[in-house]
Amino acid sequence: MTLVKNVCVSPLFHALASQARAFCLSNEADAAIVPSVTLTSDRTGSGPQPFAGTYSGKRVFVTGHTGFKGAWLCEWLLALGAEVTGYSLPAPTQPALSQELSLHRRVKHLEGDVADLASLAEAIRAARPEFVFHLAAQAIVRESYRDPVRTFSTNVMGTVHTLEALRRLTTPCAAVFVTSDKCYENRNWVYGYREDDPLGGHDPYSASKGAAEVAIASMRRSFFKESAVSVASARAGNVIGGGDWAKDRIVPDCIRSLQAGQAILVRNRSATRPWQHVLEALSGYLWLGACLSEPRLARCARAMVQSAFNFGPSHDANRSVAELVVEVLKHWPGSWEDQSDPGAPKEASVLQLSTDKAHSLLGWAPVWGFAEAIGNTVEWYRKRAGDPEAVQSLTAAQISQYVGQAARSGVPWALPASSTP
Repeated sequence: MTLVKNVCVSPLFHALASQARAFCLSNEADAAIVPSVTLTSDRTGSGPQPFAGTYSGKRVFVTGHTGFKGAWLCEWLLALGAEVTGYSLPAPTQPALSQELSLHRRVKHLEGDVADLASLAEAIRAARPEFVFHLAAQAIVRESYRDPVRTFSTNVMGTVHTLEALRRLTTPCAAVFVTSDKCYENRNWVYGYREDDPLGGHDPYSASKGAAEVAIASMRRSFFKESAVSVASARAGNVIGGGDWAKDRIVPDCIRSLQAGQAILVRNRSATRPWQHVLEALSGYLWLGACLSEPRLARCARAMVQSAFNFGPSHDANRSVAELVVEVLKHWPGSWEDQSDPGAPKEASVLQLSTDKAHSLLGWAPVWGFAEAIGNTVEWYRKRAGDPEAVQSLTAAQISQYVGQAARSGVPWALPASSTP
């Protein structure tokens, strides 16, 4: 088999893409809804806006906004001029990026659990969203072994509850459901999984994400074909970036060890993953949402956008855990030790994604390579260590830097509206 780099799409794939139908199929989202102050957008300036200005002045509902990815997403949406409502359980870690960004004061902050259908449905009804991004999840593989019931309840039924709440809407809404690259039945292939490959998962987390994708595909076909609500799902690679403080994730583990002056303990050094900066995944989610809302932005019919999409790095960013740690140490000197445990809970040893579909149908492509993703991630943590009060400006600066590089690379979502497909 010939391996094709993610962003290199053959003419044959372009022909097939026009007929493709992917069988479709985090961050942390039991509490009463507690609203806080709703503030206006943080957007400044009057220049061309990314994503064809789609989010400016729009009502956006984000589940899991107190999680790592959810916090970055809200920060970016505010910069785009969106009116954001966040629905989530309290922040899952201390420190927490959402708190350091003061999101509870800058978005309409609702505390609630996606496992509570009545509460969630009322929150969505009251918000009258024009866009929904569902990120609420139990997102840690090892935690899924400790608490599989909560993992399945949150990741599967939380997704179903969000879909059910959207089913009750009568006004147009574009909804992006975030699952995971681990939703596929992992066969340790050396090539990237495509959206129509079999779903599955050995560990409870991966299986829950595969089951969530099955639920999304079923409800989309059953209830959203003629609906005002458009539904798609997004499967991203292993996301890294500043502000992730979760346990049992390699980058936060590295940073905690380095801050304490201790050696980094690596438990699965040879496992390879599609490492990508959080902004890569979020650019895919935001562009997918924009294309759902404005089909003219896509390179295909609206029905094709309402499906599953992979968003991952180029294939040369698929590196081992050991390689990632060595790259981290280039930016923050320290040491590491191999703590491999044959008796540890099973995790996939090889995982890659193909993003040909996103490239062909949406024009999406990764912007930062492996070294840039690691470098910007470690830089964020080091600057925060020097000035914890600068988290908001630091985060905003990295978003601006990323958007600028995307524009220079000619990525459609970063170009003025007149330049998009």
